[in-house]
Amino acid sequence: MKPTLVVLAAGMGSRYGSLKQMDGVGPNNEAIIDYSIYDAIQAGFGKVVFVIRHLFEKEFREIFTAERFGNQIEVEFVFQELVNLPEGFSVPEGREKPWGTNHAVMMAAPVVDTPFGVINSDDFYGREGYQVLADYLRSVDGQKGKYCMVGYNLSNTLSEFGSVSRGECKVDENGNLASMVERLGIQRQADGKVTYKDETGEHEIDENAPVSMNLFGFTPDYFAESEAMFKDFLSNPANIANLKAEYYIPMAVNALINNGKATMKVLSSDAKWFGVTYKEDRPDVVARIQKLIADGVYPAKLWK
Repeated sequence: MKPTLVVLAAGMGSRYGSLKQMDGVGPNNEAIIDYSIYDAIQAGFGKVVFVIRHLFEKEFREIFTAERFGNQIEVEFVFQELVNLPEGFSVPEGREKPWGTNHAVMMAAPVVDTPFGVINSDDFYGREGYQVLADYLRSVDGQKGKYCMVGYNLSNTLSEFGSVSRGECKVDENGNLASMVERLGIQRQADGKVTYKDETGEHEIDENAPVSMNLFGFTPDYFAESEAMFKDFLSNPANIANLKAEYYIPMAVNALINNGKATMKVLSSDAKWFGVTYKEDRPDVVARIQKLIADGVYPAKLWK
């Protein structure tokens, strides 16, 4: 069994200032996505599903083709749009913000029938992250509710140029996720403390806390469970009234764990994360990739 990789690429990168999913950071204009797919192929993934928007479909399809990846992996495209709602629901008047990460995952349901991984298009996760993810997904083929995530140390996932959002994780004695809370506005302050913001104000957070970087693994039953919970989300008047309310992956995962329908193993690896949340992050990403090439981790020309 070759697992599938679902790439969340529908965001337009408003903070970054351009369509960052396509921004070349490698010596031959390779994007972070290229390195993600390269690592996924090495780990044994057999298909990649890009979740995009119709707004930039033409440009995206022209760049990220099966031929680009040496026909080593099957390529599919699905679309996340505001109007992609379950039957009986409609977009609230004035709503412009996308419905969130778990809504994006749901869009892949028609083309995924294997255990699958989920990643952000603008995050560099490292070869080891994909390997431990793929190994776990192969081990749970044919089972239900056996999910996983690769955890990262919060202090290693911050940007010097602005705040970030992360899923703060609590792990039980069996190495399974006990809870995950989406923390917004995380950044290091001048006094060295790391804080996040919510509706009640600013709060300190442990910089060594394990966090989710949206490197998840799911069995296919996750799609049906997600749709049922999304209907509940849309049926809540508070979520409809709040035009910025989003349906995040942690919301669905927490609910399934709490009602005993699933477990999520927190996998560890030596993988190093970096990404391009802001335009100013780009030079550091370029330098890190150059270092990995110099160390022999990647060839100078990724695709022949």
